[in-house]
Amino acid sequence: MSTDVTAKSPAPAPPGKSGGAAGDGLLQLVLDGMRRNMRQYGMLIALGLIVALFAVWTDGDLLLPRNVSNLVLQNSYILILAIGMMLVIIAGHIDLSVGSLTAFVGAMAAVFMVKNDMPWTVAVLLCLAVGALAGAVQGFFIAYGGIPSFIVTLAGMLIFRGLTEIFLEGQTLGPFPEGLQKVSNGFLPEVGPNTNYHNLTLLLGFAMIAFVVFQEFRDRRRQQEFNLDVPPFNLFLLKLVALAAAILTLTMLLASYKGAPIVLLVLGVLLVGFGYVMRNAIIGRHIYAIGGNLPAAKLSGVKDKKVTFLIFVNMGMLAALAGLVFAARFNAASPKAGLNFELEAIAASFIGGASMSGGVGTVLGAIIGGLVLGVLNNGMNLVGIGTDWQQVIKGLVLLAAVGFDVWNKRKVGS
Repeated sequence: MSTDVTAKSPAPAPPGKSGGAAGDGLLQLVLDGMRRNMRQYGMLIALGLIVALFAVWTDGDLLLPRNVSNLVLQNSYILILAIGMMLVIIAGHIDLSVGSLTAFVGAMAAVFMVKNDMPWTVAVLLCLAVGALAGAVQGFFIAYGGIPSFIVTLAGMLIFRGLTEIFLEGQTLGPFPEGLQKVSNGFLPEVGPNTNYHNLTLLLGFAMIAFVVFQEFRDRRRQQEFNLDVPPFNLFLLKLVALAAAILTLTMLLASYKGAPIVLLVLGVLLVGFGYVMRNAIIGRHIYAIGGNLPAAKLSGVKDKKVTFLIFVNMGMLAALAGLVFAARFNAASPKAGLNFELEAIAASFIGGASMSGGVGTVLGAIIGGLVLGVLNNGMNLVGIGTDWQQVIKGLVLLAAVGFDVWNKRKVGS
């Protein structure tokens, strides 16, 4: 006895429904990708909204080429500090001494160059060595002495501030040689034919766009090779377009004024170099490991003391570089230089995606966090908001960033 079974064909979809469903599915895929990568994209979106808000509020003054150039120059030393501070926080530590160390190195530079007529190139190398030595001393007590970084760097903050007063004898000392001033305040030279734009800046901008696109595609391919989660391709393309548009906009604005500031190239080298180290180098993976789970990192063979020591040596060198840039920008070393710089660098790191518990953060995030603070400062000054309310607003922004990190962790955990 046999039974015939007739397969039923699926009912045809109503006209227009399949395309709509595909579109809804694509939108849902993009939204899901953004939710999974909210830490990565959240601050980029926030920065864009803040720029748009103040661009409208200031009738476009925020995005004038001259103001954009000043924005880079005014925040360069904070961005340099934020890069080093991000590494310190990823490793699960904190550094409260960088503002005072910035002032101390500026004072040493003034003593070398102004009082003793030392060639500025030699003085710069000596100052970087002083910063590295200061970081090494603090790193030794933290890594090998077992003293918490909060206590060691708090002591360093007091010591370096006092030494600054001693070296400068309570006075402002300057001016600095013209060569050092150009590093902080100068621009790239004009080359090529007259195009009403700064040709070298345009060339560097297009090269940066090509580099970013290449780097993003390479990172995505590597993640796929190791079966790691990657954002949906449509979201990935949207990210590339947004990054390229942002770089192109900045390039055109700078090229229509005096060109790219020299200190912007310094920041670019630091961003690319430290970004590569944290993504690809062994020590970068070790920094994430000791910040994310120190006992597991030790069991895996990570030399946590050596890594911690090197992190603070690096922070000292970057603080010295920031001190040189700051002193050269204002053409003088002052006993009051660097006040609250450590708080600005810490705030930039947390706004840029660092986690209080360590193990999370990126160098690009530190730059984004610093730019958020810089645009807030610049925009509020342009619209005439007083310094009292500026402090309140920046505090609320920091609180919101850390609160978002806590909320995101709880959501992932649940």
